[in-house]
Amino acid sequence: MRLLSAGLVAATVLTTVLCVWLGLKLADQRGTEQRRQEVLAAARQSALNFTSLDYRHYDQDSRTVLESATGDFKKQFAAQTAQLTKLVAQNKSVSEGQVLDAGIVRSDARSARVLVVADSKVTNTAAPEGQARTYRLQLDLVRVGDRWLTSDVTFVG
Repeated sequence: MRLLSAGLVAATVLTTVLCVWLGLKLADQRGTEQRRQEVLAAARQSALNFTSLDYRHYDQDSRTVLESATGDFKKQFAAQTAQLTKLVAQNKSVSEGQVLDAGIVRSDARSARVLVVADSKVTNTAAPEGQARTYRLQLDLVRVGDRWLTSDVTFVG
């Protein structure tokens, strides 16, 4: 009888430990998938903001890009904004972006690298009918507080 009781206790403890372990693994997988979705959403939105600019409201469009940026990318974009505002207004440039696909190259809890393919139709005084452009972008993102911000944008082949 004691042997049976000891066996049942051992089986109960083993089952409890296994359930806790599986629960922790499932929670970890859900956290990883949630982070993955957050990174992809942030990268897609950043690429869309970067490829969708309109001379009629370029100040707001550039602020939108800067709100989702940090680090060197934010500094570089901010430094070029005044010059770009004049250039975009002179040429009456409108770029309508569309993200076609995005994939994570690497990510952890604090940083990520994402490749994004985007198209845009660009119209301006030199091309009033518009020109199609395709962008292949590498975006580096960092987690700042509860947001993923773009710290670098590189055009890739």
